[in-house]
Amino acid sequence: MKSIAASASLVAVLAIAVSARPTVDERYPYNGPAVPVGDWVDPTVNGNGKGFPRLVEAPAVTPKSANPTNNINVISLSYLPNGIHIHYQTPFGIGETPSVKWGRCKCDLDQVAHGYSHTYDRTPACSMVSAVTQCNQFFHEISIDNLEPGTTYYYQIPGANGTTESDVLSFTTARRAGDPSKFTVAVLNDLGYTNAAGTFTQLKNLADSGAAFAWHGGDLSYADDWFSGILPCADDWPTCYNGTNTTLPGGYVPPYYKVPLPKGEIANQGGPQGGDMSVLYESNWDLWQQWLNPVTTKMPYMVLPGNHEASCTEFDGPGNLLTAYLNNDEANTTVPETNLTYYSCPPSQRNFTAYQNRFYMPGSESGGVGNFWYSFDYGLAHFVSLDTETDFVNSPEWPFVADTKGHGLPTPEETYPTDSGPFGAIDGNYTDNKNYEQYKWLANDLANVDRTKTPWLIVMGHHPMYSSAYSSYMSNIRDAFEALMLKYEVDVFLAGHIHWYERLYPLNNGTIDTSAVLNNHTYRAGGKSITHIVNGMAGNIENHSVLSPGQNVTNITAVLNTVNYGLSTIKIEDAQTLQWQFIRGDDGSVGDYLTLIKECKA
Repeated sequence: MKSIAASASLVAVLAIAVSARPTVDERYPYNGPAVPVGDWVDPTVNGNGKGFPRLVEAPAVTPKSANPTNNINVISLSYLPNGIHIHYQTPFGIGETPSVKWGRCKCDLDQVAHGYSHTYDRTPACSMVSAVTQCNQFFHEISIDNLEPGTTYYYQIPGANGTTESDVLSFTTARRAGDPSKFTVAVLNDLGYTNAAGTFTQLKNLADSGAAFAWHGGDLSYADDWFSGILPCADDWPTCYNGTNTTLPGGYVPPYYKVPLPKGEIANQGGPQGGDMSVLYESNWDLWQQWLNPVTTKMPYMVLPGNHEASCTEFDGPGNLLTAYLNNDEANTTVPETNLTYYSCPPSQRNFTAYQNRFYMPGSESGGVGNFWYSFDYGLAHFVSLDTETDFVNSPEWPFVADTKGHGLPTPEETYPTDSGPFGAIDGNYTDNKNYEQYKWLANDLANVDRTKTPWLIVMGHHPMYSSAYSSYMSNIRDAFEALMLKYEVDVFLAGHIHWYERLYPLNNGTIDTSAVLNNHTYRAGGKSITHIVNGMAGNIENHSVLSPGQNVTNITAVLNTVNYGLSTIKIEDAQTLQWQFIRGDDGSVGDYLTLIKECKA
């Protein structure tokens, strides 16, 4: 764990403004393979036929041609103030300004909205991928503004440059701030592709039954676990990547996934024949986003950043195989010491690049920054998404200014693979949270919430402030944001990162607000404390978290579940009542529930 020296002599006065889609610093070359593939048996983009076939998921649009040259593979929605944003993805450009036809009637799409496209030099490029319906490199953004609140509209994405037009789809706009109608939100964190079939089933059920939106608090695809199959298993790892402890969507594990590894053989995701999933960083993103199409085409999918979105890797494994592979282009080789830096990853796999391009959140529309921090109203609630990864003092993913103590850009040896950002300005001393744009934005956003219209104030960040699995990053997040949240009477702070479900008691600076605990399933909100919930049990290749030896459940924790995968729901009943439920993925039963009661104010 790195630390920042607070010495004033090392501090430069900075005013850094970085675009939400920054240009990657390429002063130092990337020396690894042109396309890193986490499979020594099938080390090519499409596989060589000797290993297991690459996994696939259906595209958002089924092409009319058996051999399409282009296709709409992902469609996702997000809220805008007084409107909706439609984001869609194709492997190649569409040769024209992206557009959608839309209207109030399914049979009469009498309006047209135009947008813009963007791309990045993903590794591998879609031109190298044989399956057109399994690759996304061009991203198309269309905003439709000035719509009626709480209203269903219909739309269709036209075909262009080889794509097939979409079906006529629909979206429902957010309810007006202050609308007293009940609504339900799906809340999930740390959702990968594996171990998540049950969570996906419950999420799809919520989308089909009219949930307002899904709110996903970081760690979105676990694309950076592409190398898991080439790392030898260590005794203390919760999962050995020969498939025996990792389940695919649908619950079926093919027998060949369970083939034991011969003595002395290095694990290759699935068994001795080689890998099929988690072997290409960008393809993991494609697979995961296409898997979620049945949800993201039906309701807005609001996201915020987690640590797994930062870069292609967080750490090396036994034998330092990644150092040899990414730094020296030497496959299946060990080196004495790990030496992974920011420049170890391909340029397109650094600095949250995929995350910045593959989603569109209302950052600019709410005064925030891109997909990193933003807010929006829905009915009786104001929702705030924070970036707990960068842009505050001692953030888990360091900006370069922290590596160099404020003096210019760092050398490779001064960096870590996940160093990123900052994505907003730092106006002055970088060791003072109040100088960060995110802090200033949050202070302004919370101060301007109209609690007569949106009495419920709910904030989410990926890393938690409190947990029985204590880590030093928690105090850094508290130092950055807790005082503001207490000042403006935030009701709930949601987080993930730790792969379990943990409901804590209402807290004020770490002390239980006993006056707010009416009983184990009922808390009083809107007072001097915040209810904290760690909601990181959606399911992913890393499995559940468990307490380390010597760690015990702390007295601030009311409920801890380290067994069940699933998601949670928020149901706003009225201005005084919020219902929270943890829904188990395997059978849809309620694993925990909580009622928050807000007293009427004169």
